[in-house]
Amino acid sequence: MAVKMRLTRLGDKKAPFYRIVVTDSRKARDGGYIEKVGHYNPLTNPAEVVIDEEKAKKWIACGVQPTDTVRTLLVQKGIIEGKKSK
Repeated sequence: MAVKMRLTRLGDKKAPFYRIVVTDSRKARDGGYIEKVGHYNPLTNPAEVVIDEEKAKKWIACGVQPTDTVRTLLVQKGIIEGKKSK
């Protein structure tokens, strides 16, 4: 089973709100998920990002691959290190 950490969209039209979840990559974007790790609200200024650090680190240690957007959010929160530039 290919497991990923990704965003699932909630909220109204033109008012998105996202959950950061661990799910099977073959499921639909807004389908069921294994565990909720946090949430992300891009409409607030600054954007609100809440991530349970223990859960995120546990899943990454188990081999879960975050999507590019989730990886950026994890780097911003200091949970993982970003790519080093040359």
